[in-house]
Amino acid sequence: MIIVPMILFVIAAFIIIKWQAYNYKQAYNIDTNVGLETFYSNGNAISEITSGIYQSMIEQAETNPESFSDETTLRELSSELKTKLSDLVVRWNGVLLYNSTSFSNDELESLIPECSEVTYGSICDTGYYQSEYGCIVKTLGFCDEEGNVYNVSIVTSISQVVPQIRNTLTLMVLAIAIVLIITAALLIFWIYKSIVRPINKLKLATNNIKDGNFDFKMPKTGNDEIGQLCKDFEEMRLILKENTEAKLKSDLEEKDLIRNISHDLKTPLTAIKGYVEGLQDGIADTPEKQEKYIRTIANKVNDMDRLIDELSIYSRLDTNRVPYNFVKISAGDYFNDCVEEISVELDASQIELDYTSHLDGAAYICVDPEQLKRVVNNIISNSEKYMVEGRQGKIGIDIYDEGEYVHVQFSDNGKGIASKDLERIFERFYRTDDSRNSKQGGSGIGLAIVKKIVEDHKGMIWADSVEGQGTTMHLKLPKYKKNELACQGCK
Repeated sequence: MIIVPMILFVIAAFIIIKWQAYNYKQAYNIDTNVGLETFYSNGNAISEITSGIYQSMIEQAETNPESFSDETTLRELSSELKTKLSDLVVRWNGVLLYNSTSFSNDELESLIPECSEVTYGSICDTGYYQSEYGCIVKTLGFCDEEGNVYNVSIVTSISQVVPQIRNTLTLMVLAIAIVLIITAALLIFWIYKSIVRPINKLKLATNNIKDGNFDFKMPKTGNDEIGQLCKDFEEMRLILKENTEAKLKSDLEEKDLIRNISHDLKTPLTAIKGYVEGLQDGIADTPEKQEKYIRTIANKVNDMDRLIDELSIYSRLDTNRVPYNFVKISAGDYFNDCVEEISVELDASQIELDYTSHLDGAAYICVDPEQLKRVVNNIISNSEKYMVEGRQGKIGIDIYDEGEYVHVQFSDNGKGIASKDLERIFERFYRTDDSRNSKQGGSGIGLAIVKKIVEDHKGMIWADSVEGQGTTMHLKLPKYKKNELACQGCK
């Protein structure tokens, strides 16, 4: 706002002065260079424009002094001086011979002192500024062969202004006005482009957000403060959109949660109700039937208890309210112990267990043993539930050392998982149609609990499956590191 107008004005002033200097030289036939000082000082300018004529008068006085007594010559000289904004005064032997000024004889006596002490061949050349009359006077004193004394004076009033100077001042004022207009236009354009337009975009974006529409994108702007504000607004929009989508997803999951809980609780409750009514109506009329009804009711109650327990566990895991107790343990020893416990239950279910450790040496991991055991039990329990009836069930556990990770594989020869369902098996309450209607049941959050615990251990879990042939669960746990924050107290 300050530098641009100054630069524009300096450029405009330079061009104007150069152009007027050219016109000044052309108008008054000046050969010398005309600079800024000529326009700055009006007296200098006026004195300069008569210098050429004055020099010619000196030459004429030296060669033909008698010509200054010729009225025709004087009239022509006076006309030429008029074009130079000056007047001519000529005295001959003290008598006023020619006067083109408006001054009286008495005023001329005071304005132009006479040079009388001159000889033939010599010239008295004087020039001065007469402040009383505001004039510049240039006087030549000389005499002819007959001894006649001439005083020829050029009188120039400095109260007038050289037209080129007046034009220069006018153009300067005009240049200032144009520079101000250009600056104002540039400033308005800059404000509109850098402030008004982005603010209008922000206003439109605000209206979209107010209407709940996050599917728009803030246009790119500059890198100034307004541009940074637009970028921050775009980041806010993305966060709001993500949060809104997450809320919608959470709402849908909550609806699914309520529906699934209702289904999973209603199924055993309906069965319990039916068996209780059977006992009340006397349908179970023998001790054997009564025992069977009571045993079935107990099993359904246990199913409901497990479901509520799993819901409680997942809720605490999802809200990070489960305190983990990480310790450094040997992966081989830990899974050896797990296999010993699991094998007893699998034997009772007549499922064959094959465990192989491919570890070459000690491989240490930093885990919460209790929560990791829940992971193993849930995976094995899930495999056990979906075995194929009439087929000898088999579960294999293999453990490998893979550099920075310990890789554990849990494989079975059960029903397998369809490819369309494989990516969603770790979602809470997600179950295939077959599994929902299966006799084994299942809450649908067992694998969701597994995934959450594994992620909290900085590990990875995924599944491979061939429908009708079986499923393999892959569990990768990072090895223990000395600078690991969770295990800093481990040795």
